[in-house]
Order: sequence, then C-alpha cells, then structure tokens
Amino acid sequence: MITEFYSFLDEWNRVLGFRTPAHHKQIMEFLFSVLCDAPHRGLLMAFRHSGKSTVVGIFAACVLYLRPQTRILILSAETGLATRMVSHIRHILENHPWCRDMIPSNKKEWAMGRITINRPIGIREPSVICQGVYGNITGMRADLIICDDVEVPNTSNTAQKRDNLRERLRELDFILSPNGAMIYIGTPHTYDTIYRTSDAD
Repeated sequence: MITEFYSFLDEWNRVLGFRTPAHHKQIMEFLFSVLCDAPHRGLLMAFRHSGKSTVVGIFAACVLYLRPQTRILILSAETGLATRMVSHIRHILENHPWCRDMIPSNKKEWAMGRITINRPIGIREPSVICQGVYGNITGMRADLIICDDVEVPNTSNTAQKRDNLRERLRELDFILSPNGAMIYIGTPHTYDTIYRTSDAD
C-alpha cells in the first residue's frame, strides 16, 4: 500500500513540474508507518525548509483519497497556522488528477478551516478541520490527528506554559478513535521541549 502513497506523491510533483526528492519519499514512508503500525504515534522533525509540512499535506490528501471516511484534525499553536495546513490539503484535493471525484458539488463545508469531501453518509465531523491548541475541541472525534508546530515560543517559553501544553495535548487521546494515528510535526524551541517526553511518542 505504501506504493500508492509514493505514486500519489509523484503524481502531485509531476503536476507541479517537479521530481520527488528522495527525502520526501522517506518522510512519506515514515508517515505511512505511523498510520499503519501500532502504537500509531510518531514525531517528525526535519531540517528547516525540508518540505516536511508539504509532504504531510500530501499524505493527508492521500489518506482521504484511499479512505474517504477518515476524519482529520489539524492542531497548531494558533488557529492561523492550522488553517494554512488545511488550505494546503484543500489545494491538493482541488488540483490532484486523482481527486476530481472527491470534490463536492455543494461546497457548504469547503472553507479555510474545514473541508468535507464526497464520502459515505452518516459521518458528522468534517473530513478535515483545524483548531488552535487551546481552542474548543470538546466533542470532536478524529481518526488522524496532526499536531503541526504546537510548540512555538508563545506556548513553550516558560515551564508553566510547557506544563499547560503537555496537559492540553494529553486530552487528544480522548478525541482519537480506536487505532487512530497521531503525528507530531515540529522543531524544538526550548531545551525542555515537549518532544523530549513520551507525550509526542
């Protein structure tokens, strides 16, 4: 099945006129392993400008392509950061040749912060929704949670803020569906980073 993710990635890069860098395939392989293998937890850190967020967006779009019933939550330090990832995913869905049939004719939920693709009926949550780390997530359910840059200076520059952040992130276990996957993407901003603990494992 990893070959489907590679092919999806290669086709998107072909649309953009690029060839897929080798390290992007390595990132995709890692994301796929988190999705498929217990305990379905992973931390992705890569060098600056490596394109990790780009590949994560492509990965999320591919998950929806292969499993249209999937509910994805994007969580970032601020809602604006999370919205950028949703916009990236939406752009891929709108322009990837394989995703044409996924775009709804009624784009009632096709906005900056939440999108819903064509999928089986009876699913309450959007296909993709975003939230700031301290936003209201009560009652949400997700099959894939992507924590994209939840640790930034504003959320981690004191011990109290780091403790609050860790406590907040523990609440995600109550949102994640059984066998759901949680992926952290980020860069440490302090020696006592949350990424040094089991919270991001």
